[in-house]
Amino acid sequence: MRILFAAPLHHPEALRQARDLAAVTGLPTPLFPPSMSQHFWEKALRKRGHELAVFWRNLPHGRAGHAGGHTERHSERLTPGKVIGAVRNRIPLEFNPEARARNRDLIAAARAFRPDVLWMTGDNTIILPDTLAQIRRETGAKLIYASGTSPIVFSKAIDRRAMPLYDWVLVNDYYHGIQWRELGARNMTCLPLSACDPEFHKPYPLTDAQRQELACDVTFVGTLVPGHLYNRRVRALEALSNAGIELGIWSVHDVPSSLRKHLRGPALGEDMERIVSAGKISVNPHGDFMLYGGNLRLFEAAGAGVFQISDDLPGTREWFPDVNGVPTIALYNTEVELVERVRNYLAHDAEREAAAEAARAHAYAHHTYDHRAARFEEGLAEL
Repeated sequence: MRILFAAPLHHPEALRQARDLAAVTGLPTPLFPPSMSQHFWEKALRKRGHELAVFWRNLPHGRAGHAGGHTERHSERLTPGKVIGAVRNRIPLEFNPEARARNRDLIAAARAFRPDVLWMTGDNTIILPDTLAQIRRETGAKLIYASGTSPIVFSKAIDRRAMPLYDWVLVNDYYHGIQWRELGARNMTCLPLSACDPEFHKPYPLTDAQRQELACDVTFVGTLVPGHLYNRRVRALEALSNAGIELGIWSVHDVPSSLRKHLRGPALGEDMERIVSAGKISVNPHGDFMLYGGNLRLFEAAGAGVFQISDDLPGTREWFPDVNGVPTIALYNTEVELVERVRNYLAHDAEREAAAEAARAHAYAHHTYDHRAARFEEGLAEL
């Protein structure tokens, strides 16, 4: 199949670095940076013989094929960029010259590539329903929407209006899929979209200097702002901090003032895997908008062979059951339980390491991007 992604480009520096490496090693030039899950979907789909292209919808008109710019850093402070964005968002997209130009660019890209599938990633703020309808008419492409976030919390009006056009919605969190169906999606599958790649999400050897720099009892890698979307995470990490547990936080964005003393810097790509590998426990509370589970770290930490503690959600129980009597993950319901479980597993190295190894074996057997790509093909064939 020919699959055209319509996606935002995050972490352009990481993509430029990955492309430089590919040029030196002779590997295929990547479409996405390894800090984005689409990179591993790209790899799995290429392995199965599909032809891929990408249209970066968040880049200005005429630059959708260039990996320029820098990673956007989020904070809760009011900035000039936020003010300008708020003013710009008051202009209906249909009357916004830049938005109309980007929609014409996507139509031109679809005409040139002739996709069998147009794969729209979530949180679309720029591509109009009329654009999707025109691409379907002209190319006959199936329209797929893939999202890891809640439509109640994150979707824009154009996303909700376009939902009846989509042939299939793919989600991480099962409850999000129900919400998309209520908005008009024809079909929904909770794969989940997130997974691990054994060639990348694996235990990383560390030098003595790296271990000294990165090692800590509990690691957290992820986003913590804005607070109203990540309150559960913040409360969990504050509980560990208040309990005096050694905590390392890595994030490309700002963090609340209560946790700033634990911030050690950004973590993307292989750096993130080394950071997770250096910790004894990876703590993984989901965002407030995920009540079923299935975020990226759930599978990535398992692939890294690190013991993981996550909030007790239906998905975490379903995807990481006990194997031959050995737990693959520890779950908690309250901050008090979290602190108790962290202290218990820090005191029992053998149990922690056995669970981490069981989680890695289970993830490699059931939750790789190759598994997801196979299910994607099966589901597409059923449409």
